[in-house]
Amino acid sequence: MQINRALIEPYKNLELLAKQVVEGFITGMHKSPFHGFSVEFAEHRLYNKGESIKHIDWKLFARTEKLFIKRYEEETNLRCQIVIDTSSSMLFPKESKENKLSFSIYAAAALCELLKQQRDAYGLTLFNETIEQHLGAKGNPAHFQLVFNQLSNLLENKKENLNSNPALALNQIAEVVHQRSLIIIFSDMFDSSPNEEKLYSALQHLKYKKHEVVLFHVTDKSKEINFEFDNKPYHFIDIETGEELKLNPTQIKEKYTQELITYVEKIKTKCGQFNIDFVEADINEGFDTILRTYIAKRTLMIR
Repeated sequence: MQINRALIEPYKNLELLAKQVVEGFITGMHKSPFHGFSVEFAEHRLYNKGESIKHIDWKLFARTEKLFIKRYEEETNLRCQIVIDTSSSMLFPKESKENKLSFSIYAAAALCELLKQQRDAYGLTLFNETIEQHLGAKGNPAHFQLVFNQLSNLLENKKENLNSNPALALNQIAEVVHQRSLIIIFSDMFDSSPNEEKLYSALQHLKYKKHEVVLFHVTDKSKEINFEFDNKPYHFIDIETGEELKLNPTQIKEKYTQELITYVEKIKTKCGQFNIDFVEADINEGFDTILRTYIAKRTLMIR
């Protein structure tokens, strides 16, 4: 489901927007090659040859022509901790309402709605230089409203001049999330600390604590990765430090893109080594990648 910018603005209620995104996603799955693996996926798993046919859902078979085994509630519940980077770099592009932080909030809200529908427990952690807010994973309606209130408040009251230290924050998260969980991180992974090894160590720390981890690398791909600016002078201002630079982007494009791609590839490689899912999340695309990744990860965890 691609982002419909015209539809987002009228939705002052984040919960309504999340429901719209999830409904559109589920409808899309009905029409996709994954037909049959949609709203029922939390209650079923694919039948494996040789298993007892006692718990096959024949009604679902009639609709999908695929064999699914019914799951019971104790089999399907999982715990998910949604983690959002709130540092100032996430406010890029600053002149737009649809920046990296807004995208992350919308995506997190959609995930919460999907988690609620699956009766899974979920929590929310916000961080910049350190943990700013932490709500542990629960699954009751009051907690759902508390999480959405926090997301709505973050959407309306974005703070500036906040540096980022994901290495420190992720180490803290590894210690405060006590039960094995699916930890979903939304971050551009820009680190004010010059020591990249600390960041890799923090990611490894999460896996050491037996968590399953998905890192959504949130970027404005056209500007931040591809550095697509017109051939004219620009006045660049660092959102976190306030440092200013006047230049023509063509002067530094090759060096900038090379260094950034190298940095991102290092993180991606480390995630692969630690068995962490690294997923590119372009804010100019829709939320389908976010929701499909969650479904795939959830399916693996409850088998």
